[in-house]
Amino acid sequence: MVQAYILIQTEVGKAAEVASEIAGITGVTLAEDVTGPYDVIVRAEANNVDELGKLVVAQIQGVEGITRTLTCPIVHI
Repeated sequence: MVQAYILIQTEVGKAAEVASEIAGITGVTLAEDVTGPYDVIVRAEANNVDELGKLVVAQIQGVEGITRTLTCPIVHI
């Protein structure tokens, strides 16, 4: 299982709407609108890195109002 945090920038005033829509995507375990340089932080999981990439590119980035994403895989050192 691969887990990651996805940091999202949105259009002005769209953070709550984007977080709400992303929360309903399969593989997303948490989606919160926040303040700071990013507008939404998502925690997601997939069986492998390829599936995680597909989740981000095909589903999360397709949500209207998103301008940029940064995916940060979780590592256990």
